[in-house]
Amino acid sequence: MSIKSVKAAAIGLAGVLALSTASVMAQEAKTLDQLLGFVKQGQVTEARENAAREQRFAKDKANQAAELQRAEAERTQQEELSSQLEDAYEANELLVAAKQQQLKEKLGTLAELFGHLTSTAGDLSTNMEFSLISAQYPDREVFLQDLIKKMSTSDTLPSIEEIERVWYELNREMVESGKVVSFTTEVASPNGDKSQQKVVRIGTFNAVTEQGKYLQFVPEKGTLEELARQPSGPYIGWASELAAATSGLHRFGIDPTGPSGGSFLAALINSPNLEERWHQGGYIGYAITAVGAFAFLLAIWRLIVLTGVSAKVNSQLKSDKANVNNPLGRVLKIHEDNPSMDSETLELKLSEGILRETPKLESGLTLLKIIAAIAPLMGLLGTVTGMIITFQAITIFGAGDPKAMAGGISGALITTVLGLLVAIPTVLLHTIVNGRAQRIIHILNEQTTGIIAEHTESSSRN
Repeated sequence: MSIKSVKAAAIGLAGVLALSTASVMAQEAKTLDQLLGFVKQGQVTEARENAAREQRFAKDKANQAAELQRAEAERTQQEELSSQLEDAYEANELLVAAKQQQLKEKLGTLAELFGHLTSTAGDLSTNMEFSLISAQYPDREVFLQDLIKKMSTSDTLPSIEEIERVWYELNREMVESGKVVSFTTEVASPNGDKSQQKVVRIGTFNAVTEQGKYLQFVPEKGTLEELARQPSGPYIGWASELAAATSGLHRFGIDPTGPSGGSFLAALINSPNLEERWHQGGYIGYAITAVGAFAFLLAIWRLIVLTGVSAKVNSQLKSDKANVNNPLGRVLKIHEDNPSMDSETLELKLSEGILRETPKLESGLTLLKIIAAIAPLMGLLGTVTGMIITFQAITIFGAGDPKAMAGGISGALITTVLGLLVAIPTVLLHTIVNGRAQRIIHILNEQTTGIIAEHTESSSRN
């Protein structure tokens, strides 16, 4: 073996032992002897460390054996305890079954009674929770709920006093439901303010204040709250009269569907009044109303004018001298101014006078007729516009709420109603005004024909 081979083998061995002899190999070996010394020193150090490690392993092994022995002893003890507990559990089960059988034998028919009592107390508790009478007698259902919990979660039997109280509360609910009584309690206004007020309770149906305002009972809070929107019509007046009464029979609007607002009262309240329905017509509804008001004022004005003219014509009929302050007088004035005129010319002159007076008498009639014709068309326009808006909303939001869809259609039909409400009276007023005007024109034609006949007869005699 050459020196190069020995040196290569030494370097390989030094690489294998690098981890255990790092501190020794940290020094740089300058010769092979020095390198062999470092290797020998590393082997000694490693042997010492291995011996210490073996001692620790032996010690840990002894400790683990002791721990294993203790764990096995603990397991044996726990198994014995578990066996004892299982025996005690089985004995207790037998004891509980025997006690339950003993309780069942002692209860006898009372078990069915207590079952009915629990069911009755549960139903009565639910009714009291939502009953308007609870506003006058609060916390009645607490006793019933405690009684139900007592009978359901334990073997404690209800006392005679508790059973009698259930019977008392049941009878009090029935008796109070047929009374009209007044009492003072806290009432919440729509803005949140609370105050002590005198309240009149009508059975289990409704409660009103002294001012006749309807109240709703809130079971979650156990309080009375004034309805934000009161029913329209005579209901408020009837309620105030009932609140002020001390005896006797009085009219009152009762909601039979419930004390917490009820569906009937809610529908009555949510029904829009006349003003709100008018506003549902929108701008077209406003325009129809304006046209209708103009037609009404025009008809009244023309009726007043024609009444005055008719009175003057009647006075002229009784007078022998023509008065130019009325149409008949102005027509007769033509004959007075032309007494010697031939019949044909006089007839033409008088016809001209009647034609001159006719437009004044028929003034406004054409406009009334036009308004009576276009008012329904304006209403139809508003209805079509409203239906377009409603169907656009259905396209966007869907038709899942029939109530909202019906409300939109109802609002769209308001303009049709307004148009008819304008057209029908306008037609009637036009008929009345036209009748007055035609009566005066008929008198003019009648008098003119008589004058021509007299003038022709007088001319033929001459």
